[in-house]
Amino acid sequence: MEMLQVKQVSKVYGTKLAYRALNGLNLSVDEGEFVGIMGPSGSGKTTLLNLIATIDSPTSGEILINGNDPHKLGRNELARFRRRELGFVFQDFNLLHTLTVAENIVLPLTLDGANMSLMKERLTAVVRKLGIESIVDKRVYEISGGQAQRSAIARAIIHRPKLLLADEPTGNLDSKAARDVMQTLEAINKHDRTTMLLVTHDPVAASYCSRVVFIKDGKPFAEIHRGEQRQAFFQKIIDTLSLLGGDASDLSSVRLP
Repeated sequence: MEMLQVKQVSKVYGTKLAYRALNGLNLSVDEGEFVGIMGPSGSGKTTLLNLIATIDSPTSGEILINGNDPHKLGRNELARFRRRELGFVFQDFNLLHTLTVAENIVLPLTLDGANMSLMKERLTAVVRKLGIESIVDKRVYEISGGQAQRSAIARAIIHRPKLLLADEPTGNLDSKAARDVMQTLEAINKHDRTTMLLVTHDPVAASYCSRVVFIKDGKPFAEIHRGEQRQAFFQKIIDTLSLLGGDASDLSSVRLP
């Protein structure tokens, strides 16, 4: 079953000097899939994620999540939809420094008015799953970057969203922490069948996906599937990125650990 359908979506910014960030883009993601989106800077990948996240609206075309178009919802319904159906993981974690790790993680349930026993039960399960039991009472400034991103993932999945959107989740992490985070996302995808969409410029992070879609100038450029061997998939990602062109900074000179 298709969890996400992006149909002929265009996004134009400005009026006089209009900039077309997306140009009639089509994309479909099945339930339980883990899809990576890659492309040079300015290719439209973050614009696409923002449209799916309902942070922005398409100029034309439609986006369906579970068969529904969230862009047609009123403001209150949209806020509820975003809170219940979507999970978000960002490059800079977006954790609130005034709260403990536990308070940050249960925030989506707090906003939804969940009762305390449900919060405790979900919190216990999610921190165990992510291996962060020892830091739940700490403040955000007392933990490492890798622990902060694991906490952010816990917050993103505690309400069991249908679709998890991750924007450069390894961008601020060292290579070991980045690998740990991607292994965590891969495990959640496999065990919980959570549908995931990852925007990244990092070929190592992308190699954990089951499929990678490459975008150039707001249109699909290529698509590759993982198969059994992550090493071979990683190499295919590197090869496709070199065909894409773009900034040298977009193509990390990395080897798969």
